[in-house]
Amino acid sequence: MTDVLNRPNETLDLRGTPCPLNFVRTKLKLQRMPVGELLEVWLDAGEPVEQVPDSLRAEGFLIEGLESNSEGYFVLQVQRPKV
Repeated sequence: MTDVLNRPNETLDLRGTPCPLNFVRTKLKLQRMPVGELLEVWLDAGEPVEQVPDSLRAEGFLIEGLESNSEGYFVLQVQRPKV
């Protein structure tokens, strides 16, 4: 999945954070943000980028973009849905 990324409201650097802690920290951060704001999460390759987006989707969050970075990590943009 590759999209043009938007300017995030906040950024969360989770490089080096193992699963499932990276998912838990992302979810907690999103729950503290206002509805509709965009969170950018930096994730390692492998299990983090494979698991975190799917887990967030399953919880009802909106994945707005996912791109690989030239520095070897992934940039995930996610949003709390408007209810």
